[in-house]
Amino acid sequence: MNVFDIIGPVMIGPSSSHTAGAARLGKVAKIMFGKDIKKAHIYMHGSFAKTGKGHGTDKAIIAGLLGMEPDNENLRYSFEIAKEQGLEFEFSEIKLENVHPNTVRIELVGENDDKLSMEGSSVGGGSILVYKLNNYEVNLNFENPSIVVVHTDYPGVIAKVTDELYKYGVNICDFHLSRKSKGGEALMTIGMDSMPDRKIEEDIYAIDYVSAVNILDRL
Repeated sequence: MNVFDIIGPVMIGPSSSHTAGAARLGKVAKIMFGKDIKKAHIYMHGSFAKTGKGHGTDKAIIAGLLGMEPDNENLRYSFEIAKEQGLEFEFSEIKLENVHPNTVRIELVGENDDKLSMEGSSVGGGSILVYKLNNYEVNLNFENPSIVVVHTDYPGVIAKVTDELYKYGVNICDFHLSRKSKGGEALMTIGMDSMPDRKIEEDIYAIDYVSAVNILDRL
């Protein structure tokens, strides 16, 4: 156990799960999208839907989409800041099956109609779990750095990606692959013991059949 486990995250209150975790979910969605966000539709499930407004969950998610950390003093003004920056957003309630009570689906649209859908949960103490990206099953808890690779399901792609990690001296601690069909689009997530040089993104993107690469640091 470390000090963070005892005192919790540095944050603007009132709740680590409903505020800090929510802000982190929003920020992860922004990082994964990697483009300017034009519209955001946020679907709140369970406790997020029932008590989120009183805990500032809605403002925290928008703050995260603006790139704010959970301890940013402007978090409480995120709605106003988003409007000033031209970010359109709306909230809806949703009922999802077999998920944590503090769960949200975030759907983003960019200037060129690029889209991202992400589902994740705030599991307590500011920690989060992302379990779905664009309808792919994933398992990202951000306790370690991770790399997300979108690619065609073709023989040898996984080996080439892991070979690049080896070249950079990175040890793999977790691996998950999700595909929609044999030979179709697939998504791999790889947990790493250390954060590699950002240049690895270029090297992996250059691999045949790879269409997108994103490195995420631990939270």
